[in-house]
Amino acid sequence: MPPAAAQPPTILTFAPILAIFAIFYFLIIRPQQKQAREHTKMLDNLANGDRVLTGGGIFGTVTSLRGPEVDVRIAERVVVTVVRSTISRVIVPTTAAAQSNGRQPSQAK
Repeated sequence: MPPAAAQPPTILTFAPILAIFAIFYFLIIRPQQKQAREHTKMLDNLANGDRVLTGGGIFGTVTSLRGPEVDVRIAERVVVTVVRSTISRVIVPTTAAAQSNGRQPSQAK
């Protein structure tokens, strides 16, 4: 009867699975958590007069904040109420100083 082959250590058996989990964590999970924290911080810092872009692609100006609801003026005498979490970003106005330095305003991607 031939001798039995030696079994590899258990840690080496699970090493590829652990490596895949580590790759997923650093390339997918961690950046998404960071992005979610930044979005929550942005929503918490909303103020009247901020120019915003909603998830539906509507630009407007915040006129009122009421808990989870935000009133956004999208045109003259047109105000819509949106859920705060649907605001995707705050639009920073370009200043004359940035344009005088020769820099072009950043465009939405």
